[in-house]
Amino acid sequence: MVHWPDSMVTYIPEQKLLLSNDAFGQHIASAERFDDEIGWDIIHEEAAKYYANIVYPYGDQVSKALNVVSQLPVDMIAPSHGLILRSYIPQLLESYRKWSSHESDKKVLIVYDTMWGSTKKIARALMEGLESAGVPVTIRFLQTSHISEIVPDVLNSRAVLIGSPTLNNGMLPTVGALLTYLKGLRPKKKKGLAFGSYGWGGQGAKEVSAAMQSMGWEAPLEFINIQYSPDDSELNNIKEAGKKLGEIL
Repeated sequence: MVHWPDSMVTYIPEQKLLLSNDAFGQHIASAERFDDEIGWDIIHEEAAKYYANIVYPYGDQVSKALNVVSQLPVDMIAPSHGLILRSYIPQLLESYRKWSSHESDKKVLIVYDTMWGSTKKIARALMEGLESAGVPVTIRFLQTSHISEIVPDVLNSRAVLIGSPTLNNGMLPTVGALLTYLKGLRPKKKKGLAFGSYGWGGQGAKEVSAAMQSMGWEAPLEFINIQYSPDDSELNNIKEAGKKLGEIL
């Protein structure tokens, strides 16, 4: 079972061909038919996007499937989505092993939404602090990046920082939608840090932190919650927090 219980995988020994159904697929359509016609970088990116949005919750099942596939002589893999694999099979199998065991790179993803720019300032300060510790950072703004494009960054990042201002008595709906989507995908072995700004109440960052805890993410630092717009002193403290997290990673 990779994705659905009725997904069947067929192996044709005479051709050393694996018809893998949902496994090893990509969300891509092109005039090219084979992986080496568009290159590993695109194949890897699209396969990661497919895995993160579709297969992510089934890591245990994927690991079992990989154990079977690794025992077969395979010259070609034809998935039901995307391009046919003939040149990058070893690389993609290794990526699947990494993803299914929830291993990730030593890098950080920062995702945020903002109303008046305060939470954005916190996100940027965290990024500066992390980069000063030598940690690569990807930053995503929820008003310009679709959730399906963000999840592959979650898949490949060791720490995920999510920021929201407080709206009424909670987080912004865009941030709530992201967290609801992530809960369904069940990403594991992540370090999380919530951050945000507020005028009164301050429940936004608290709710984000609680959602991370519910997913079993480790919280190496206390969540960051700034009233109004952060001043220079607060921004310096936030940078130091980012640097400390980078050193922990």
